[in-house]
Amino acid sequence: MPIFETSLLALLIWAVLGYLFGSIPFGVIISRAMGLGNLRDIGSGNIGATNVLRTGSKPAALATLILDGAKGAIAALIARAMAGEDAAQIAGLMALIGHCYPVWLKFKGGKGVATVLGLLLALNFPVGAACCATWVAFAALKRISSLAALAAVGTSTFWMSILGYPEGFLLGVILTILIFWRHRTNTSRLRAGTEPRIGK
Repeated sequence: MPIFETSLLALLIWAVLGYLFGSIPFGVIISRAMGLGNLRDIGSGNIGATNVLRTGSKPAALATLILDGAKGAIAALIARAMAGEDAAQIAGLMALIGHCYPVWLKFKGGKGVATVLGLLLALNFPVGAACCATWVAFAALKRISSLAALAAVGTSTFWMSILGYPEGFLLGVILTILIFWRHRTNTSRLRAGTEPRIGK
């Protein structure tokens, strides 16, 4: 039995395609198109929806959120339709890496939460929905976006185990490690009690 159901060459191709799609900096593009300035010079300099919201444009932030979420989802769904589950997971993972480390922005990208949630919704909708619900619950209770993100992604393997998606377990572990790494400064502020709350 082969380790992968798809050839290694095909997986490599899907990895490259997923990375290139994920590396499209929608936040930067939308901000410039709407005359909001250079997103890298605003707030945290992050390319995600949270920083786009700091421009004062909720429509721009919403569009960025949707498109960043779609990166992982579209990459995974196309790869799954054309090459199977292994290709879907690798394409989705590489879309996340492309978002976090885009070649077009000197590998300085976003933190990847929207992309992860979009990917999980595409790979297994109940798991993705459970992770989104976890984000909403923690955001409502604690009013801290980063904590909600860490909880949502950190529980992904738990949801996979109880909702019938065991084949995604290794991917869930990798996603969790990457998201926690991208949030390491937030984690430090959480421990110090200085992480800003939603709306502050």
